[in-house]
Amino acid sequence: MIKFTVNGKPVSLDADPNEPLLWALREDLQLTGTKFGCGMALCGACTVHLDGQPIRSCSTPVSAAAGKKVTTIEGISASKTGKAVQAAWVKIDVPQCGYCQSGQIMSACALLAAKKKPSDADIDSAMSGNLCRCGTYNQIRAAIHDAAGSLAKGG
Repeated sequence: MIKFTVNGKPVSLDADPNEPLLWALREDLQLTGTKFGCGMALCGACTVHLDGQPIRSCSTPVSAAAGKKVTTIEGISASKTGKAVQAAWVKIDVPQCGYCQSGQIMSACALLAAKKKPSDADIDSAMSGNLCRCGTYNQIRAAIHDAAGSLAKGG
């Protein structure tokens, strides 16, 4: 039995310890906001937080989550940063197809948790592992700056 916390709720899974965390989240826990992209940790669509750090859930075994806290896109809005990033995403009209956006938002939240006023270079570096096939990189950067400004104002 693998025990960990997902979005603030304790879970126990009788799963193969080598099963990717992504499949445990999507199939076992029905948290389908985290997407499968490439399966090789290259595109970032599967990004979740493990103890606050962004990880690629497609290549992380569920056993790595044992005793830790996992936050998915379904749970990120419980944080002030998550609310600000999601509001900025809507305000700036970031998504086109939307497939990569949960991973993009998770990486953006991790960046803003670590760096309150990121530069363009900080954003580019933090987001470099997240691919957007629709090419909304300029909107993503603008939304991260907007969220940072909102958070700085206490919003």
